[in-house]
Amino acid sequence: MVTNVASFGRSGLADFVLQRVSAVIVGLYALCLVGFFVTTPRMDHAVLAGFFESLPMRAFTTLAVVSLAAHAWIGMWTVGTDYVRRHYFGAGHTVYLGIYLVVCIGLIFVYLLWPLSVVWGLP
Repeated sequence: MVTNVASFGRSGLADFVLQRVSAVIVGLYALCLVGFFVTTPRMDHAVLAGFFESLPMRAFTTLAVVSLAAHAWIGMWTVGTDYVRRHYFGAGHTVYLGIYLVVCIGLIFVYLLWPLSVVWGLP
């Protein structure tokens, strides 16, 4: 019988769809930035600050950062559960997997909060 120890109740299909949707959102965000830089003839701090301080751009940046964090979590979880296994680490592999996942969660959480505090001007 196959057991799913570290799934946290999610299905593989949900992760697959979330990974693809988040990749599309991050790709659209990158295209938006490239389009802005290509179509703006005079670039200075005031123009750039005005662009990123607009509510639509703040919301799109927030969506892109959250999407990238979700994308990273699914990827790091997949790598951890694929490679931190009993075959490679022995009987204590679940401890190593737990440490790996907690470190990943911490780093992704910092990554998520830092840009959001910059975008929304939080202390």
